[in-house]
Amino acid sequence: MGIAANAKHIYGEPVEREGVTVVPVAKIGYGFCGGGGRKTEKGEGAGGGGGIKVIPIGYIEMKNGETRFLPTRDPLAVVPAILAAAPSLLLMAWKITKLLKKKD
Repeated sequence: MGIAANAKHIYGEPVEREGVTVVPVAKIGYGFCGGGGRKTEKGEGAGGGGGIKVIPIGYIEMKNGETRFLPTRDPLAVVPAILAAAPSLLLMAWKITKLLKKKD
């Protein structure tokens, strides 16, 4: 049994509350791979696989005759940037403290 890609996987079911309609929006990524082997006394090896990843990215808001897309933000998305910048920031702080000590 397989899954066919269609708009239902990207746009969720609309939800209406108090005159506001919200449609969830996601992006989808697919990946597939395969492998092989050589003949041995025990047989020949082979394999394959695939996967799908659905990531929420925002929602469409319909209110008072107007429509707009509002992205959702993952608070953990900034962690890699902070970790990448941390060594530079620590080095700058260390150099600044050395300069301030020299002036004393």
